[in-house]
Amino acid sequence: MLYYLALFLEKTLNPPGFGVFKYITFRSAGAAITALLISLIFGPIIIKFLQKKQIGEQSKAELQAVGNHHSKAGTPTMGGIIVLFSVLLPTLLWANVLNWFVIIIFITTLWLGLVGFLDDYLKVVKKYSKGLIGKYKIVGQFSIGLFIGVLIYFFPDLFSQNFEQFNTLSTIPFEKNLNFDWGLFYIPMVIFIITATSNAVNLTDGLDGLSIGTVGISALALALIAYFTGNATFSKYLNIIHLSGSGELTIFAASIVGAALGFLWFNSYPAKVFMGDTGSLALGGAIGALAILLKKEFLLPILGGVFFAETLSVIIQVTYFKYTKKKYGEGKRIFLMSPIHHHFEKKGWHESQIVTRFYIVAVILAIITMATFKVR
Repeated sequence: MLYYLALFLEKTLNPPGFGVFKYITFRSAGAAITALLISLIFGPIIIKFLQKKQIGEQSKAELQAVGNHHSKAGTPTMGGIIVLFSVLLPTLLWANVLNWFVIIIFITTLWLGLVGFLDDYLKVVKKYSKGLIGKYKIVGQFSIGLFIGVLIYFFPDLFSQNFEQFNTLSTIPFEKNLNFDWGLFYIPMVIFIITATSNAVNLTDGLDGLSIGTVGISALALALIAYFTGNATFSKYLNIIHLSGSGELTIFAASIVGAALGFLWFNSYPAKVFMGDTGSLALGGAIGALAILLKKEFLLPILGGVFFAETLSVIIQVTYFKYTKKKYGEGKRIFLMSPIHHHFEKKGWHESQIVTRFYIVAVILAIITMATFKVR
């Protein structure tokens, strides 16, 4: 909105200084600051509302003997509402809202936020122990993945003039001039990534500040990738796919960074509010959608290595438990508890220590991700 207002004013009144709104870097900075301010200003208001309505975290029996989780029952949840407003509103204000890259990422985040909100509402307000039934949650993730996949596969011209030649391709890390063509499997791949990333971030959201901090780190790297991809000069220099118009995604990713910093103010140990599925499903889906739109799907296991490890630990734990129970009559475990952050809690690590170390790992992985553009 501000983008079009500035262009209108520049064209009609020609005031000095309004030309800066043409620059993605300026608008990205504006979006990040706006997201941060929205979080800090409206965060306490929303937290007080959640406390007043007694919308708090329910006690989980399996976590009562782990770390400090026994004291977290009753802490306001559904704080993902703060994150959603802090990400989506700055995007509307600072980005080119007629750009299809922006439209897709906006719809994806909003849709998965609504799915997560419904899950939290049923779980916390209506007291349904399992919240939104798993298969319905999958339907929500599947449907938005199908929507994105169909648009990219069948209507590439919506995005940019040169998008059609790249619509089913994915950049292969560490390889120069080599892309993988998914062909007919492109749409299933998109559905899988959206579902996997949204669930992975959801699994990571188990310690104060862990999920929002690692998402913010990943979003910062994706902001740089979006800027390079949308810039003809940088994409040529780095020898990566250039997608005209994709630079607008930098503004959205910068909004996530600002929102993450703002929400971390309240979500850091000891947390005053939790994201809930409202935030984690939306942010996870947004990270996956950004990678898809930028043709960097194969970078997700590196950039989202923390989320990947958390998910893998659950898969390994469940699979091994079922296998040993079937073979020996008694289920055995590889980890003391999964996801893996609870394993470290069981080993005696303090919650804030785990979160800080996971941050360090996330930063290292983000650096490695950026290094893949030159180490080829």
